[in-house]
Amino acid sequence: MTKNTDTNKRPRRTSFLLGTSMLVVGGLLLAGCASGTTDASGTAASSTGATVASASQEVTTSTVGTTAETISNTTAAVDAFLATLTEDQVETVTYDYDDETKTTSWSNFPVTFVDRAGLNVAELTEEQQVAALQVMEALLSDEGYETVANIIGGDQYLLENSSSTEGSLGQYYIAFFGDASDTSAYEVQFGGHHLGINATLDGSAEAITFAPTHLGVQPAVYTAADGTEVQPFDGIYTDAFAFYDALTAEQQATLTSGEVTSCAPGDTCEFTTGSGLLGSDLTDEQRELLLDLIANWSGMADEESAATTRAEIEATLDETVIAWSGETTYDMSSGDGINFSISGPNVYVSFQAQNGSAGADVDGVSTSGWGHVHTVYRDPSNDYANSAEQQAASGGMGGGTPPDGGTPPTDG
Repeated sequence: MTKNTDTNKRPRRTSFLLGTSMLVVGGLLLAGCASGTTDASGTAASSTGATVASASQEVTTSTVGTTAETISNTTAAVDAFLATLTEDQVETVTYDYDDETKTTSWSNFPVTFVDRAGLNVAELTEEQQVAALQVMEALLSDEGYETVANIIGGDQYLLENSSSTEGSLGQYYIAFFGDASDTSAYEVQFGGHHLGINATLDGSAEAITFAPTHLGVQPAVYTAADGTEVQPFDGIYTDAFAFYDALTAEQQATLTSGEVTSCAPGDTCEFTTGSGLLGSDLTDEQRELLLDLIANWSGMADEESAATTRAEIEATLDETVIAWSGETTYDMSSGDGINFSISGPNVYVSFQAQNGSAGADVDGVSTSGWGHVHTVYRDPSNDYANSAEQQAASGGMGGGTPPDGGTPPTDG
């Protein structure tokens, strides 16, 4: 993945439908889709989606750079998606803004262990699937959308090539909390096993937050259907080691002697800071590199909202604690990967390498350690934009013992 070196810039793709067509044509969201799925008129939905978003469809351009534009475009995309649904589907996909379901319906566990809110995108018609993905396109930057697409592609790769018995791989759900609007707050929730996007958009305050969000990856590297090699977390790994390598030997010793903490999806969280390297001990250059790393989670939308969140995190960076364990060189051919946490008043990031494949083994492919990572991003001051009180879910990191083929309860 080509990285954008200007971290305050989150460019938009010029073709609004192009990314969507790549996802749907690849069948990435159709895993598990029954061949008999029908739309409102009784027309059977294809199991391949290969004709959706073809070159004959109108392609619009977007140069979104402001929060207001992102909210406006996402609101329009939500309305367009809802217009493709039946009345029953609309009722299923929409919730009150302060419904506590939003806090219990995202997880790092498969959807068979923790129920997701809303509609299963795999069960929608091709038209509805494209419209659902256009919501994500309108919301996310190019870089953010690419990360989401690559995570989805990894799950599909596991479904097709691994020994996993988890049949829900490749299934993703979409839900909305509150009425999509340019003038009031609502939330877009999208995710499955290795993905849990919770984006709150508030037009009245011109603000967007992705707290909390779960990004995961398995495997670390895979070959896509077109033969290209995909490495979903290369950008995160690159930023993490750029920060680590910029530290002095003394700083590295303090960092690695600290306590890496974890705050799970589906858990109530006290945001324990733990011990480690303080932000106040960093140079200006090191602070910027740390903010670059955090932006992989906090800055997934337009450049203005990314810059706003970055400034809020930077304001309390002196009180933020960073801890690290595991490897100290970015070399996935050896060792068991890395774990780190970043905990402060306005940010919480936990990055956890999994020392197990969770039953999803693929010959010659790393599906544990470096190749199986779960992460969580939260904002202790603004989770869910303070719209709902965190509730403990039935599953999540540290919750329950899944059957064979699932994610172990020690996930990070």
